[in-house]
Amino acid sequence: MLQFLKYLLWDDPFQPFFLKGLLVINLLGSLYGYYWYHEQLLATPLVWWIFTPDSPLSTSFFTLTLTLLLLDTREGKRTKTCKRCGERRPEGLPISTSYLGRSYLSRKTQEILGVLACATLIKYGLWAVVVIGDYWIKRGPVQPVETLLFLSHLGMVAQGYLFLRHWPFYFGQGVLVGAWLILNDYVDYALGWHPYLFRPDQEPLAAAAALALSACWFLYCLGRKITANKEY
Repeated sequence: MLQFLKYLLWDDPFQPFFLKGLLVINLLGSLYGYYWYHEQLLATPLVWWIFTPDSPLSTSFFTLTLTLLLLDTREGKRTKTCKRCGERRPEGLPISTSYLGRSYLSRKTQEILGVLACATLIKYGLWAVVVIGDYWIKRGPVQPVETLLFLSHLGMVAQGYLFLRHWPFYFGQGVLVGAWLILNDYVDYALGWHPYLFRPDQEPLAAAAALALSACWFLYCLGRKITANKEY
């Protein structure tokens, strides 16, 4: 059993049954997340909506990524060992021939979508853990809703990491995703459209956590490039 879990969670999380389970979980989580944000969205100008519900947007990116991977498996594609680094990766630089086609642009688009999904899952999962943890440390009540949010965001971090370590992307694509993270931080904390917090005095911590996590993303991309000793 332990060997199977290690294989599934560490060596090859691209098993179709696992992808289907995660797709259902992330789809339901996304829908609940948008419901959680509905009052804030109604009070937010439409142009800023895409920057406001950070966590459900990241799970939506991941839901779309999982859907495309499952379309790949339906077409008979599986994972293979990358010749450059020895990691297990979706065969064919995961691309759904039934949805995006075989073009170079479509393949790169799906690569960026996957890495964007993983990066935002990790960033906003950790961000929420920091904000909720601070609320509890400062004697906020530990209630079932906040506990569920805390655990579900830890799950976001876990699944983002599990897939990111296998996902192929180039350094430039990582920088592009980092630019999105920084833009989101700017809209959230310079323009003031960040998610509602538990207390107003949490804003400095929330901003610092978001910027620090964005910076960590750039460091991760640089470290991955250095480790590979070439663009990957």
